[in-house]
Amino acid sequence: MARKSVRVALAGIAAAAILLPACGQPPTNAEPVAVPAPVTTAPEPQPEPLDPAAQEPAEETPDAAAQESQQPTTAPSTTRPATQRPTATSRPTTSTRPTTSTRPTAPATTRPAQQAGPAIMAQGNQSERVKELQARLKQIGWFSAKVTGYYGNTTRSAVAGFQAKRGLPSNGAVDQTTWDKLVGMTRKPTAAELADQPATTAPTRTNAPGGERKAQGLDSRCMTGRVICISKRSNKVWWVNDGVVKMTLDARFGTSEFRTREGTFSVQWKSRDHVSTLYHTSMPYALFFSGGQAVHFSPDFAARGYNGGSHGCVNLRDRGGAQALFNAARVGDKVVVYS
Repeated sequence: MARKSVRVALAGIAAAAILLPACGQPPTNAEPVAVPAPVTTAPEPQPEPLDPAAQEPAEETPDAAAQESQQPTTAPSTTRPATQRPTATSRPTTSTRPTTSTRPTAPATTRPAQQAGPAIMAQGNQSERVKELQARLKQIGWFSAKVTGYYGNTTRSAVAGFQAKRGLPSNGAVDQTTWDKLVGMTRKPTAAELADQPATTAPTRTNAPGGERKAQGLDSRCMTGRVICISKRSNKVWWVNDGVVKMTLDARFGTSEFRTREGTFSVQWKSRDHVSTLYHTSMPYALFFSGGQAVHFSPDFAARGYNGGSHGCVNLRDRGGAQALFNAARVGDKVVVYS
């Protein structure tokens, strides 16, 4: 077997020597190459396998105890995490509060309507006291009929109107509350009022033949144009046209607490059957010249004369004269008030 292998090897070497000229021209002086004898090499010894127990693990894994005691190589960051604030307010754009209170409300306490007391005067009565009732109602403009002492439909309607105006039960009968309210707003009627007679002192409207005279001693502002000329010193009112006195009337003025304003004014507006909204008193034939101050007829002045005063108005005590002045004067006419 060995001999055959040697022959095969020698044959291969010989073949290679024959083929060399075909790949290149060797130098001419080249020596023939000796073919070495085949060398038999012993197999390379393999390392012995190691004991599996002695082999090092591929990755070192510390035990649990060492892992717990091991300190980190870098200290943890002490920077507190940034507080995340919402970019938009979390409050709803519309209020969630209910439009009406959810707190339970106490039931409304309705005050019982005022009940009328026992009647001390009522429809069908006839007495001196009813005369006083009618006269007192007449003083404040609630009664315009004759004072007779009989409690009829006209008196009942006047009482009901007076009661309704002041928030009293308006049944038209006079109870003690109604009577006390009326007495507090009026004065004791005179004998003339109870007898339905005009005032005994009649003012002089004119003092010259034909009812006219040339004005003398009046304020110079009263001498031209149409003027209601009023003198607080003389307690008089004159109706003057271009210096000619057409009418003269007695007058009363405001008290020290409610003074009648002085100066030059004009008639701002007229009210034939006016009733004061402040004092609830009648102001017939009112000629307003300065805010709430007016020239007008006064039932109180007609009854009491100068034992009293107004709230600033110019009172006239002659009803007919007040009516005549009201009809003659026009809005825009001059009004002069002086002392």
